[in-house]
Amino acid sequence: LQDAGVPVKAPVAGVAMGLLMPDGPNSSAVVLSDILGSEDALGDMDFKVAGTAEGVTAFQMDIKVEGITVEIMRVALEQAKEARMHILARMAECSPPPRNELAPTVPRSKVLMVPPNKVGAVIGEKGSTVKKMVEETGAQIEIEKEGIPGQIVVFAADKDVLQDVEDRILALTVSPEVGKVYKDSTVKSVKDFGLFIEFLPGQEGLVHISEISADNKFMKVEEVDIKVGEKVDARLIEINQKGQLRFSIAAATGEWDPKSVKPAGGRGVRGRGGGRKAADGPGKEKAKPINIAKPAKPPSK
Repeated sequence: LQDAGVPVKAPVAGVAMGLLMPDGPNSSAVVLSDILGSEDALGDMDFKVAGTAEGVTAFQMDIKVEGITVEIMRVALEQAKEARMHILARMAECSPPPRNELAPTVPRSKVLMVPPNKVGAVIGEKGSTVKKMVEETGAQIEIEKEGIPGQIVVFAADKDVLQDVEDRILALTVSPEVGKVYKDSTVKSVKDFGLFIEFLPGQEGLVHISEISADNKFMKVEEVDIKVGEKVDARLIEINQKGQLRFSIAAATGEWDPKSVKPAGGRGVRGRGGGRKAADGPGKEKAKPINIAKPAKPPSK
């Protein structure tokens, strides 16, 4: 238990006490400590006593005689305590202290609390997301449908599996933070106006072409040596009113001033479930308003 990291209040030791009843008027009862199998078979009592240094925690008795006197019980308990303390002292000499935490290979569970409105992201469409996590990690995931909103209980085979599941769930439920650098974001697509990256599982945003290089030299996507699937570090620099996300690779290193963020130039970004917003390009006429004619009033009688 101690090696596994299970909390132990105190060590426990036990000893078996035996008894030989007098066989005549001139003999007396003898209490035996730590009896052998033959002494158990030929004796009159098998009295097992277990406990800590503070006292008895359990005992069990088998007897072959009609009764035991109070004096015999007193002697048996005193001898059992002396033997128990001897064993505990030897245990203390060789027993290492318990682990401060559970061993990595010990199965464990954890209760996670996520925003109730984010539970759907963990479940996924028709349960696809949570099923994938269970298949890939082997963990058991229970999502409370009734009771405490946002409570998710994870049962895992070891520490690494539990941490893996916890990281996945938190990534699905965390809210993006403006100014934070998201390392190892995955390039999902390359467009003529920039890159779409997945910075957290299921969450994407736009790196405009003007935010790829610090010297703003890339004006065409063909000049960018970044391919789909590559990993990039990007800083979240803006979340618009629609919840769409705008990133910068150029601002991912060094100090960052929020005042340095320039308008996106009409280009759109997208967040989870968000779409693109088209920009009015040069040479394109804006749509003219359509006048809907009102029906003429009937002539008055």
